[in-house]
Amino acid sequence: MNIPQDGRQYAPATQRNREHILEVLLRVLPEQGNILEIASGTGEHAVFFATHLRNSQWLPSDPNPLCRQSIEAWRANFPYNNLYPPINIDAREKIWKIEPNIPIHSIVNINMIHIAPWTAFLGLLAGANSILPAGGILYLYGPYKQGENTAYSNLAFDQSLRRQNPDWGVRELDLVVEEAKIAGFQLREIVPMPANNLSLLFQL
Repeated sequence: MNIPQDGRQYAPATQRNREHILEVLLRVLPEQGNILEIASGTGEHAVFFATHLRNSQWLPSDPNPLCRQSIEAWRANFPYNNLYPPINIDAREKIWKIEPNIPIHSIVNINMIHIAPWTAFLGLLAGANSILPAGGILYLYGPYKQGENTAYSNLAFDQSLRRQNPDWGVRELDLVVEEAKIAGFQLREIVPMPANNLSLLFQL
């Protein structure tokens, strides 16, 4: 990530995937409501999506204070009022403190579960179950293993991640879906995305 003087961070992958993700979000998210983003990172996705989802309120979050600073820096350059200040949420925590105290209708999580311990994904499911209403949407994006159909690039990426941290790795799609089901979520759709990524749409 590059950090300019005004504090905004840049992640190159965001520029490559944001249009494709937006296309899915516009189709699957409610036309209006409060959207919580878990692991917002640099804040680039938050600004971009809030710009295009003008009837919704976007609430970014990240446990890393440097990321929250970057999100705030992006907000300073954001001309609209539907992007909340970032909040501190660690997906591994059992209880998420949502401030402001607003109802959450959808949750978006992009490129997190392969660069976080498995407990972060389990915490994401538990936290989402605790705050979403019946019918609420949980959207996940990232690379996944798909048995014999796993792309070679995802296998190589998995090995690279595990060398960096044994708790990281590209997750098995079937296991992700099964854990989501245990947590009360039904898989509604799998959308193939560029670069061997997937969009997963779950509903509570």
